[in-house]
Amino acid sequence: MPESLIAIKDALPYLLRGSLVTLIVVAGAMALGLTIGVPLAVGQVYGRPALRRVIGVYVWFFRGIPLLVLLFLFYFGLCTALDINLSAFTVAIIVLGLISSAYQSQIFRGAILSLPEGQFKAARALGMSDLKAISFIVLPQALRLSIPGWSNEYSILLKDSAVTYALGVAEIMARAHFVATRTYQQLPLYLTAGVIFLVLTYLGTRGLRMLEEKVRIPGYSAHGL
Repeated sequence: MPESLIAIKDALPYLLRGSLVTLIVVAGAMALGLTIGVPLAVGQVYGRPALRRVIGVYVWFFRGIPLLVLLFLFYFGLCTALDINLSAFTVAIIVLGLISSAYQSQIFRGAILSLPEGQFKAARALGMSDLKAISFIVLPQALRLSIPGWSNEYSILLKDSAVTYALGVAEIMARAHFVATRTYQQLPLYLTAGVIFLVLTYLGTRGLRMLEEKVRIPGYSAHGL
């Protein structure tokens, strides 16, 4: 058996364990991004001008600085300066989640703006408060319409997670690099890592597509009400 295949065979279980780490990082970042992104989107659409400007600065900041810079800024900068003891794994989730929240807020913002404005006015006319109208009328529809955007965000986060190996997070790329530098089989091992990323991308986007089909209402569209 060629040395390259032997290297892949021996390293595959180790790399697959790294894929679990990668998926946990991505899932944690998407969850954090969702938790922060929804209020940001609501604030941008329905908030006062001052609040919109603050949110705009937040979105601009986390969309404008490279991921690697933010990872180093948080892990080696803020955590050290504030004497906060966080693992590289935790910092990776937080930083990716904050970046994702900026992008997800724009996904939700677009979904909210795509809904007919008359729905919000009708809810007010029925005596619903703004908070209830947003929570029970606007957001359920906006979240449903945002699922295609999540597929794109998942793919981006999955690829960005490879950068976290710079902090020592034992994800797919870090493990592939570790084995490659010891076996000198860089090409086959990095190709294997790439294939794993492709499979994870396909499975994630496929799952989100199935979710979209499951929650889709026949005949429903944002403007076809």
